Amino acid sequence: MKYLFSIVALFFVLEISAQTENSVVIHKDSRIDVLIKKQAEVNDLSTRSATNRRSANGYRILVISTNSRDEAITAKTAIYNYFPELKAYMWHQSPYYKVKVGNFLTRIEAAAYQKKLSPVFPRGVFIMNDVIEIKPEDAAKLEKE
Repeated sequence: MKYLFSIVALFFVLEISAQTENSVVIHKDSRIDVLIKKQAEVNDLSTRSATNRRSANGYRILVISTNSRDEAITAKTAIYNYFPELKAYMWHQSPYYKVKVGNFLTRIEAAAYQKKLSPVFPRGVFIMNDVIEIKPEDAAKLEKE
């Protein structure tokens, strides 16, 4: 929103002239209407995508917890190389960098991937309770249950 006002300020030419004591004439650049329409479309799209993102209690697999950022990035890269279907999450919780993978609704699903991940990460991978992202179609299944 801040940027929209900056852009509007660039294109908005305000000419105020006192023709009589009680009148003001404002000349507006026509491109402002185009910018406002575009911003409304962007806002609408972001609102729709936010409503499509849902979360639920589920499971993720902790792949690595290290104080080396490079090791965490290497682990995340390995996940994308060996398991492109999984989404990896990396964050810094001082002094450690942690990498978790997956959005599993059930512990059984997570355990199946835990077995697949173990050879790639021999130091151990651990199933953890977490708030996960779920797809709208999965959300519909959860609501029915």
